[in-house]
Amino acid sequence: MLNLGLALGTLPAAAVMRRFGRRAGYIIGAALGTIAGIVATMGIVQSSFIVFCMGTLIAGFYSAYVQSYRFAATDGLTGAGRDRAISRVMVGGLIAAIIGPQLVIWTRNALPGHAFAGSFLSQAMLALLAVPILLPLRRPAGSAAVHATAISARPLAQILTSPGYLLAVATGVVSYGLMTFVMTAAPMAMVGHGHSVDSAALGIQWHVLAMFGPSFITGRLMARFGKERVAAVGLLLIGGSALIALSGVDIAHFWGSLILLGLGWNCGFIGATAMVAECHSPSERGKAQGANAFMVFGTVACASFFAGSLLHSSGWSTVNWLVLPAVAFMLVPLVSRAASLPRNR
Repeated sequence: MLNLGLALGTLPAAAVMRRFGRRAGYIIGAALGTIAGIVATMGIVQSSFIVFCMGTLIAGFYSAYVQSYRFAATDGLTGAGRDRAISRVMVGGLIAAIIGPQLVIWTRNALPGHAFAGSFLSQAMLALLAVPILLPLRRPAGSAAVHATAISARPLAQILTSPGYLLAVATGVVSYGLMTFVMTAAPMAMVGHGHSVDSAALGIQWHVLAMFGPSFITGRLMARFGKERVAAVGLLLIGGSALIALSGVDIAHFWGSLILLGLGWNCGFIGATAMVAECHSPSERGKAQGANAFMVFGTVACASFFAGSLLHSSGWSTVNWLVLPAVAFMLVPLVSRAASLPRNR
């Protein structure tokens, strides 16, 4: 339900921020995050699966606002500065990957008799704490965004059909979609092949750390080698993760595959994000970024739903065999584009 809410919420979130600005949009998002945690907590306390699902759906709406933080960091920046800003924002995911699981452990029994209700309540509090941080947010002084209304914005259909934008969105769709597809199936596959639940959980933790850990240097790599080249390397790493998974079902194969998958997502998705940010003017950002988010996270929702059923019907090997043609299909135009561009720009 989280991924479904995220996919459904991207276009409305973009419309709200286009109409009222990023600060108002992010505060609305934080309010939704607070409501989501409270509703999910109520669902656990009342033993109502429907109410709990409503809470996670609302959490998806909250995520629709949060996912655009990486674009907000680029307002008023150009070139390498924009690439580094995106990378720095993604470092927050590394902090979350460390703090999040610990917060769940500390609070899961905070409400006696209702396991994990306290964890969702703590999530609501964290969302609420974001409000005073967001209140001082202002549009960068002197940035191009300030004068966006003076620039004629292209219709959305024209943006969607521009080659650079299509390539950027497709790169993000493939990078994030494949990562979600494999990551969703991996824990079930590990348990199905005789590994413990704890081993599966630890594998996912290493995967998440690999997703966000390289963000400290991804921006520098894009500035030096170009965002298209970094994204292409990310796709190669995702393909490599599938090859490791196909080579065996020992715990080392699963963990190695998941770590490489996380590294590939980092390069592929951050590279794609920087490519999208380069493909539109400030006056087009709401439409362009919203459409990008809808396509990426719509794919993510479909991938997460499809992964489990495919694993059950066809097995772990089939999941990974499907990764390889998708990577190859995306690499052809991406490498061609990278080869036509200077290394530093």
